[in-house]
Amino acid sequence: MAGASAKVVAMLFSVLLMHGFAAGVGYTNNWLPAKATWYGQPNGAGPDDNGGACGFKNTNQYPFMSMTSCGNEPLFQDGKGCGACYQIRCVNNPSCSGRSQTVMITDMNYYPVAKYHLDLSGTAFGAMAKPGLNDQLRHAGIIDIQFKRVPCYHRGLNINFHVESGSNPVYFAVLVEYANKDGTVVQLDLMESRPDGKPTRVWTPMRRSWGSIWRLDSNHRLQGPFSLRMVSESGQTVVANQVIPVNWRANTNYGSRVQFR
Repeated sequence: MAGASAKVVAMLFSVLLMHGFAAGVGYTNNWLPAKATWYGQPNGAGPDDNGGACGFKNTNQYPFMSMTSCGNEPLFQDGKGCGACYQIRCVNNPSCSGRSQTVMITDMNYYPVAKYHLDLSGTAFGAMAKPGLNDQLRHAGIIDIQFKRVPCYHRGLNINFHVESGSNPVYFAVLVEYANKDGTVVQLDLMESRPDGKPTRVWTPMRRSWGSIWRLDSNHRLQGPFSLRMVSESGQTVVANQVIPVNWRANTNYGSRVQFR
């Protein structure tokens, strides 16, 4: 009976993931109502450091291209919603074009404006306007919008891992970037290697530190190279074998050859 109960729990968890509850709003063909504001520079990517509470940097560059947004708690979900993509369009304002745009959750906000509140970059907010009316729309302040969850497509990019500053032989922290489809990672596991460089075949779960940054606090010196196993919100698993070399360094990017499909 215990085994059967465990299987039921696993099935329920799988169903929840498949319906998108891990990151608050699942995929639907229906538009949902929300409020939108904007922050940062009028034609900027949001915060001054081009990052935010998810840990992503250079959000003015590809694949973000400044089309970013803070999400309130139903969207940000304490970091579980980082990287999720949404189509947005504005309504009830004469400056609105009505055309949809795609933005990614890269930051958080906790202002009680509405059930769903997207605090957009200046670029993303202005992109919803009719030609030549970008500034006029931005001057409107809080506006009504509609939004829906859509897959993320980072064409030409595989998943990237940025080893965070402060990582050392007994503490390893890594930022996961450019995940396709769901855009989110709900679990990250690490596999060490033996002294001869061969994998141990033992996966150690990491835990979310904040945003899209995961950490492992070890009771021993971690032995590289490291493999990383990722599970997406919809339950897909990909493995980047020995993607972090034995002589890894903190504050360094390590690109993989894997991507969610």
